[in-house]
Amino acid sequence: MREPIRIGVLNGPNLNLLGRREPHHYGTQTLAEIESLLRDRAGADDVSLVFFQSNDEGEIVDWVQANTASVHAWLVNAAALTHTSVALRDALAGSGRPFVEVHLSNVFARESFRHTSLLSDLAIGVIAGFRASSYLFGLDALVQHLRGGAEAGAE
Repeated sequence: MREPIRIGVLNGPNLNLLGRREPHHYGTQTLAEIESLLRDRAGADDVSLVFFQSNDEGEIVDWVQANTASVHAWLVNAAALTHTSVALRDALAGSGRPFVEVHLSNVFARESFRHTSLLSDLAIGVIAGFRASSYLFGLDALVQHLRGGAEAGAE
């Protein structure tokens, strides 16, 4: 029997508006619907998830710090904080836990300021542009990495 894995799923600013905010970029699924998809996928693989979304950088950093001891890894859509938050970068680095960075839209096909991530060089991988499936792909890759079946982050 495999050891259960616990993953923290972190969602940054404005992701609470999914389903109605710029659906041409982010799709029409709500954050609750994406979380349901992730729960279904995780449950089939003996993985538990803990979810958090905030529009406040400080709350996000506090949540990472408070949950580090109880998770094996992170699935992170930091949204706008991807491009601006040294504090979140430091919190994720300080956690010592691996993470996958995900984005619903293809950030590289958008405004130039979205092309820079303060997180990606710490991540074991980055998945962007597949809307809700970005989360599912990220979860699959993270579980495979944790179980020793992937060489994510290899250069």
